Amino acid sequence: MLQDQSTIDGKTGYSVWFVFVVAIFITCLITANIAAVKLVQLFGFVLPAGTIIFPISYLFGDILTEVYGYRQARRVIWLGFFCNFIVVVTIWIGQVLPPAPFWDGQKAYERILGYTPRLLVASFLAYLVGEFANSFVLAKMKIATKGRWLWTRTIGSTLVGQGLDSSVFMTLAFVGTIPTEALGLAVLTQWLVKSAYEAVATPFTYIVVNFLKRKEGLDVFDYGTRFNPLLLGE
Repeated sequence: MLQDQSTIDGKTGYSVWFVFVVAIFITCLITANIAAVKLVQLFGFVLPAGTIIFPISYLFGDILTEVYGYRQARRVIWLGFFCNFIVVVTIWIGQVLPPAPFWDGQKAYERILGYTPRLLVASFLAYLVGEFANSFVLAKMKIATKGRWLWTRTIGSTLVGQGLDSSVFMTLAFVGTIPTEALGLAVLTQWLVKSAYEAVATPFTYIVVNFLKRKEGLDVFDYGTRFNPLLLGE
């Protein structure tokens, strides 16, 4: 059943499937941010370990927008932001609290879980810019294609969102500390790897999207939607 977003807003409560997708989205986001402290080398590329799971958050972001519409995705993106903020604040409080006299893990805690203000700002801004761009592009492409060719909008929106995410984060976090050429290469590498991840996962996206549309009886088109990311009440 085709529906525009105003119809969805008139419904009360959330289905178990919607809650499940939101939970996976936020879990992948927070897990990726914690795992990103480790750098790994895969096929000659040096990448944060969080790259293993971070693209899944984009995949489920695509699913949210495709099935439930931009307005619901907007709320979930902000929910993910505040959940991640709670984790970061909790880790920081744990770092500054005095350790027990017999506990010798303070240095390791700070080394692995400590964040510099610059990295935090870069991470938060990159997340918001990338996720909102991804959702916006997918919603607009869905209208333009009249709901056809799902693969074009999942991959197309990811190319935009992941490109902005990688560019914003790497630039804000490392400009001035590493050579410009190396910075550009790092941005390009992350962008290509994450985008390729999304492309490979396209069959899975089709399966989940089709399943949810059948179960929920939804196929939201964002006609008339105001795409301002700050309009949480709409």
